[in-house]
Amino acid sequence: MVVRTLPTLAAAAAALLLAGCAGAPTSGDGGDGSDAGFPIELTSCGTTSEVADRPESAITMNQGATEVALALGVEDQLAGTAYLDDEIPEKWREAYESVPVIADAYPDSETVLAERPDFIYASYASAFDAEAAGSREELAESDIATYVSPLGCPSGEKAEVSWDSVWGEVDDVAAAFGVSERAEEIREEQQSTLDDLGADAAGDGLRVFWFDSGTDTAFAGAGDGGPQLILDAIGAENVFGDQEGGWADVSWEQVVAEDPDVIVLADAGWSTADDKIEFLRNDPALSQLRAVQEERFVTVPFSASTPGVRLVDGASSVAQQLTAQ
Repeated sequence: MVVRTLPTLAAAAAALLLAGCAGAPTSGDGGDGSDAGFPIELTSCGTTSEVADRPESAITMNQGATEVALALGVEDQLAGTAYLDDEIPEKWREAYESVPVIADAYPDSETVLAERPDFIYASYASAFDAEAAGSREELAESDIATYVSPLGCPSGEKAEVSWDSVWGEVDDVAAAFGVSERAEEIREEQQSTLDDLGADAAGDGLRVFWFDSGTDTAFAGAGDGGPQLILDAIGAENVFGDQEGGWADVSWEQVVAEDPDVIVLADAGWSTADDKIEFLRNDPALSQLRAVQEERFVTVPFSASTPGVRLVDGASSVAQQLTAQ
């Protein structure tokens, strides 16, 4: 595989003309294994990489990236995965277990290069820090193409969180792997689910506190991230939806003042739902919240609360749990 980082506007413009469209990847082969549609160029977090051929030994870093690859059915094109936040869902478990795990967290550059990857896809720009895989520019010198979720770029470069930006990432990655038609299928299926969730409106009239983690303060779902998309999809109100960003630190006094109807608990290895419930029940003030008194808790895997291919599953799960209460 050949990868180029385009350093000048002139080079970028020329390459985009060759690709046939400005700022968008050329569709791949639809999964038949041919090289039709290549090379393609993908731009993420300000870096443009050329994917010359259908990847055969890609690496995914971060659970979100791995799950996009599994949803697209390209596990046979992966040389390895790294860095889970929680469990891979059952529907992709067999596919996931067919791919080597090269590190529990971020692998270092030596570990990455030992796999001889031709494409590296990560959910967060931190995957390409010096102590992790190394810079994207250095990897380009080794003919390794790279892509970072537009939602995981450094501050100031992140894409606006929306269903279209989630699906846009899936489109990019599908094109990189040569399976563009699979991205179209995912978009159609998820839009259909969102239409159903909107019609059911399981959260209508409910005020929700989305509790990710924290004890001194609460790390809460704010107005511009995955939790907000989920709550909008089911018709619920986010009590901290006026806070900027995807997540925000709020005081427990603010939580008490809001006295939400329902508390959604993110379940992750570093902060489990059970740990958070125990904390809420044992705190003198928080234990008096109506949602705690009435045990109106909803649990969502952390990986289904961040913008990605599982976010629709997170919305469906929240809706189902609210309906069952």
